[in-house]
Amino acid sequence: MKLLRYGAPGEEKPGLLDAEGRIRSLAGQVPDIDGATLAPAALAKLAALDPASLPLVEGSPRLGPCVGQVGKLVCVGLNYSDHAAETGAEIPAEPILFMKATSAICGPNDDVEIPRGSTKTDWEVELGIVIGSPAKYVSEAEALDHVAGYCVVNDVSEREFQIERLGQWTKGKSCDTFGPMGPWMVTKDEIADPQKLGMWLEVNGRKMQNGSTATMIFGAAYLVSYISQFMSLQPGDVISTGTPPGVGLGMKPPSYLKAGDVVSLGIEGLGEQRQRFVQG
Repeated sequence: MKLLRYGAPGEEKPGLLDAEGRIRSLAGQVPDIDGATLAPAALAKLAALDPASLPLVEGSPRLGPCVGQVGKLVCVGLNYSDHAAETGAEIPAEPILFMKATSAICGPNDDVEIPRGSTKTDWEVELGIVIGSPAKYVSEAEALDHVAGYCVVNDVSEREFQIERLGQWTKGKSCDTFGPMGPWMVTKDEIADPQKLGMWLEVNGRKMQNGSTATMIFGAAYLVSYISQFMSLQPGDVISTGTPPGVGLGMKPPSYLKAGDVVSLGIEGLGEQRQRFVQG
């Protein structure tokens, strides 16, 4: 299934994408696409529905973040060896974890605000892992049993705030609108192998990132297991798993986003995003 949320910001309604690419309303079936809906039993009930029996949503409504009420957005840094190399960083021996404020989450096609004072706003296409059942001290072998599905995340970053302004990375990662998520969450039964997904990103039509989850240093199962050793993962939590090479920071000379730029990105089987960058 491809589960989504549509409507005005803060007023999103639950829906799913049918086989013809049309939005079907899940109103009356579930209150939202959130932790409760992502539990295995709840997903099984939705999977048993005939999409044709659900009301068709007319027009082209705004798509909101594909997961509502995200409790934690846990991010993984430098998780592609070639990306680590382009930034001049060593390949990490363990996953580098940081948190991105959930207030940064926005719809996949919403405008993204360049923060006041920013000179180094950057892009990062990433695979998002959506948790469906509580995970605490889980093994790598059982880790994916706790996953509801996957989605596209743009881990927008302000590199000066992140690297040059001291402290941890949080303030360079958590600005409002720095977490476009969606267009939909694809349940894990539709993704045969999360480590075999092509991914890409363009800026103003120019291909900047062209990679694959196959080159992740730490794969999806390992990350779920690893993170669960330090904090419990709850239904509706999202893990953003790192980006392949091609970010602005790694260019020679570095290149960053400005107001008016348009960023398009996508991951095989998970859909595409498109954002216009505006001055905040």
